[in-house]
Amino acid sequence: MENNRREFLKIAGLAGIGVAMINPLLAGAKPRKSKMKFGMVTFQWAKDWDLSTLIANCKALGIGGVELRTQHAHKVEANLSAIQRLEVKKQFEDSGIICLGYGSNFEYHSPDTSKLRTNIEKTKEYIKLCSDIGATGLKVKPNTLPAEVAKEKTIAQIAASLNEVGKFAQDFDQLIRVEIHGPITAELPNMKAIFDQVTEPNVKMCWNCNDTDLLPPGLEENFNMVKKWLGDTIHIHELDQSNYPYPQLFSLLNEVKYNGWLLLESLSNPDDKLSALKEQRSLFSQLIENDQI
Repeated sequence: MENNRREFLKIAGLAGIGVAMINPLLAGAKPRKSKMKFGMVTFQWAKDWDLSTLIANCKALGIGGVELRTQHAHKVEANLSAIQRLEVKKQFEDSGIICLGYGSNFEYHSPDTSKLRTNIEKTKEYIKLCSDIGATGLKVKPNTLPAEVAKEKTIAQIAASLNEVGKFAQDFDQLIRVEIHGPITAELPNMKAIFDQVTEPNVKMCWNCNDTDLLPPGLEENFNMVKKWLGDTIHIHELDQSNYPYPQLFSLLNEVKYNGWLLLESLSNPDDKLSALKEQRSLFSQLIENDQI
């Protein structure tokens, strides 16, 4: 772990030096303090914590916001009563930890019209849940483009579904955050094709730090392809345990003055989850410090 950390910080530092060498004017420019915020998704590292434990650990570690994931031990689901929803909302408000929303598995690519309708109606149920617990949005995702259906037809179907749930969500002041996810649909040209047909302003992309982000023509061009649709949440993974160019991503986000949340969606399974979270929080701060542009 320590070797990974040293290598990560070396790469991050060199990235900052590289920017100044490319444009010497930046070296003497007044830094722009980044307003990006560190949070987490309950996937993996927090999946076994009940809500009180989750909030207490976030508070202790300086994790300001959290996206709740479905079927985890916090048990914040649509079957909660009105009183229970208010209790969840109060726990977050009293703690100062922001409940950013809910990470659902609702998807809109199925050629089965009954399955599609079920996903849309369930989405609406969870939009209401998010509103009741004081959250700001619901995460959904495409998962693929079925081979037996014309690509253009499924893309249009996904976009139309997003427009329907997005319009519904406006009455509850909620965002629809569309995770860049799934085989085929995680490729940025396909996400762009979907969003070219999205008309509701509260439907946004959730960047997911996938390997497909690095496909030709590369991270910068792919990022620029969809940056106008970015919302207020981005999923990152362990900052020192992959080949993903996080220093470059942070620079790109700073260039567009991104002020939203970077949510750790952990993929590994360390024994000491609290120490691992503390380490990732530290690495995030280092990246921010190295990229004050």
